[in-house]
Amino acid sequence: MAKRILVIGAVALGPKAASRCKRLMSDAEVTLIDQSSRISYGGCGIPYFISDEVKNVSELQATPYGAVRNEQFFENHKDIKVLTNCRATQINRKEKTVTVQKLVDGSSSTLPYDSLVLALGSSPNRPPIPGIELQGISAATNLDEAEYIKNALVGKGVSHAVVVGGGFIGLELAVAIGEMWGIPTSVVEIAPQVLPNFLSPSFARMAQQDLASSGIAVYADEKVLRFEGENGRVNKVVTNKREIPAELVIMSAGVHPNTDIAKEAGLNVTEKGLLIVDEYMRTSDPDIYAGGDCVTIPNQVTGKPGWYPLGSMANRQGRVIGTNIFGGNARFNGAVGAWGVKLCALNAAGAGLTLDVALREGFDAISVQVVQADRAHFFPSKAPMSMELVVDRKTRRVLGVQGVSPAGDALAARVNPVAALLSHKVDVEEISNLEVLYSPPFASAMDIINTLGNAADNVLSGSYKPMTLEEFDAAWANREKEDFYLLDARPKTMGAAFAEKFPGRWNNIPQDEVTARLAEIPADKPIIITCNTGLRAYETQLVLTHAGRTNTKAVFGGVTASARYGTKF
Repeated sequence: MAKRILVIGAVALGPKAASRCKRLMSDAEVTLIDQSSRISYGGCGIPYFISDEVKNVSELQATPYGAVRNEQFFENHKDIKVLTNCRATQINRKEKTVTVQKLVDGSSSTLPYDSLVLALGSSPNRPPIPGIELQGISAATNLDEAEYIKNALVGKGVSHAVVVGGGFIGLELAVAIGEMWGIPTSVVEIAPQVLPNFLSPSFARMAQQDLASSGIAVYADEKVLRFEGENGRVNKVVTNKREIPAELVIMSAGVHPNTDIAKEAGLNVTEKGLLIVDEYMRTSDPDIYAGGDCVTIPNQVTGKPGWYPLGSMANRQGRVIGTNIFGGNARFNGAVGAWGVKLCALNAAGAGLTLDVALREGFDAISVQVVQADRAHFFPSKAPMSMELVVDRKTRRVLGVQGVSPAGDALAARVNPVAALLSHKVDVEEISNLEVLYSPPFASAMDIINTLGNAADNVLSGSYKPMTLEEFDAAWANREKEDFYLLDARPKTMGAAFAEKFPGRWNNIPQDEVTARLAEIPADKPIIITCNTGLRAYETQLVLTHAGRTNTKAVFGGVTASARYGTKF
């Protein structure tokens, strides 16, 4: 008898698991069930449909060769039965059946299964904010919502927009509306920074500066109190600090797993409602598999349960599930949480833990930041890339990496190999000596990743005493009150203008002149050393240390990073 496989959910994981099952078991009876009329689409592409970079919403459902992945596609090309506009309402584990209700007429039927796959996904959070029911307030988590938002923009009835939430999708949507459509757009984020728990505060500040340069206002550490409107439509967002006009509000305040049906069936879940699965993606019932946004999997850096609602994760897990339903032994051991986001002039990406998260998880962690060209320094199209490495002080284990750069593909090329290594608990030396493809159009002979590892090694050994961008910004802002000596180690062609602009406070002594001009540098004051990207500041610090001047700090990333951070020069 052919094996009967039911899959609840048909966006990312569901279609992948169903297709894998059919490839391995051509005689299996596979049925996909979804409450929407649209299935198997790339939800992470929604911001780019709204920005009009993707012209038609059907492109998000299309295969690489242009076929739209709808019911007919799966039935004709995959021999998979599809039930759209149908909601699974009950799982009977004893009888091994699922009750399905047709949303069109309310009728119900019972379907048997031998193996069941739960691709239940997640839903956007809708905080109990007064006025949230007003028209013009929408999430952007499915294709219907995406079309609603784009139609509002095309209709030119939106003169101001507000995005509630400064996570990945929230920022991408803000860029789509603010930069691509030219509509004044604001982001309200309750945390003190955008991309909380993913970017360090200094890199988050760079992201916010980048958004501001394109006219996108970011109000971090701010809470939405209510939405106001007229004639049933929103026209204002009121926070605890200001009022913002808005004819369009996008709620991007996180998501929660759709696991009610699984909990009612008695499957094991966490306190947050996430399904617990083993490395084979099996739930507490061996005949029921689950994956995607509705499950928890191990964080391979901390070893603790993690949650990664990403389409890429769901697709890989779907293949594992399909293999194991066939009788295979495929494993999904967890994730390090690699991510990336396209902003305006900058892009951001990372994997693993930030310094704040690492400290919160109990690691004795430090971090280092480096600025370097993303390709050979003599190559015409080079651009400065900022990267940060998080390391455990005692074990020298690498815990995380992140960066910001104008070139997103170049940044991803640096984050990806480190992401692959994080689960193997590599130490700093592995990063210092990581083999990187070298060719001037693509990378430097000593790539920024290697430099990042070397910088971490120098900090751990005590030879490099850095100053964070936050510390330097605060010191420079209070320079009339703080007694320090600022040494700019850049050549006169770069540093003289700053020395002239800030006489008596900014001192330009090129690195190669420091030894000869040591008498000019006071021995009784803290010395802050900067340069263009940080390298000469570090080397100048070594010269001063050798001369007995130990009260020094070298600014992470030099003037380039400080300017990107927003320090006022």
